[in-house]
Amino acid sequence: MDLTAATWTDVADCETDLAVLPVGSTEQHGPHAPLGTDVLTAEAIADAGVERFDGEVVRAPAISIGVAEEHRHFPGTMWVSPDTFRSVVRESVESLSYHGFDRVVLVNGHGGNVGALREVAGTISRHDEAYAVPFTWFDAIDADDMGHGGPLETALLRHLRPDLVREDRIDAAREGGAPGWGEWVSYTNLAYDSAAFSENGVVGDPAAGDADRGHELFDEAAAALVALLEAVAARDISEPARRG
Repeated sequence: MDLTAATWTDVADCETDLAVLPVGSTEQHGPHAPLGTDVLTAEAIADAGVERFDGEVVRAPAISIGVAEEHRHFPGTMWVSPDTFRSVVRESVESLSYHGFDRVVLVNGHGGNVGALREVAGTISRHDEAYAVPFTWFDAIDADDMGHGGPLETALLRHLRPDLVREDRIDAAREGGAPGWGEWVSYTNLAYDSAAFSENGVVGDPAAGDADRGHELFDEAAAALVALLEAVAARDISEPARRG
C-alpha cells in the first residue's frame, strides 16, 4: 500500500505491521545524471520489493534530502545535518509505528546517509516502540565499481529512467571525473568534499553502465530487499533479556 495514494480508511483496513521508508538525496551526479538519482533509485527498488514480497507492505513517502554537504560545491545540491536527518527519519518511523507499522526497512540510495541510518535505526530499535533496519541497495549487490554518477548508478538510471540521462554529456562526465572516491594516504581519506578530487562530481566511468546491466542490478537489489523483508517480518523484535 502506497501511503501517498491511499486514503486514511484504506490504511485503517491494512493488516500488516511491515513498512518501507525510502531515503535518498538531492545532490549532484555529474553533468549527465539528475540531482534526484539517489531518491529515484531508492523509490524504484522499494516499490519493486513491495510488489514482489508475498504479503502486504506499507510504502511511505520518500525522504528526498539527506546528508550530502560533501557535494555542496555543485549547484542544486541540498543537504541537512546528520542530526536533522536522524531526527526526520526517527520521527517518520515514529508516525508509522503509531499506526501499527512498527517493523520498518529504510531503503537507502545515498552513501552519505549510511552511517546516520545505522545509528538512528539502532536508536529506534533500542528506545522506541518500533524496529528499524537500513538497506542500502548498492551494498546488497555483487559489484565493486559503484563510484558516484558512475557505471552502477548510470546503468540503473538507463534501465529505470533513460529519459533523465543526458547521453550527449557522457563523454564529458567521464573526462572530468575521478577514478576513485577521495585522496587516500595510509588508509586515510584526505578529502572531505567531492569537489576536492573530481572536477565535475563524477567518480568512475558512466559509459560502462548500460541498460542491460541496470536491469540486472535492479533485479538483484529487489531480490535482496525481498529477502530482508521476509526476515524482518518473521523476526522476534522483543527486547532481549538482560544478562546476569
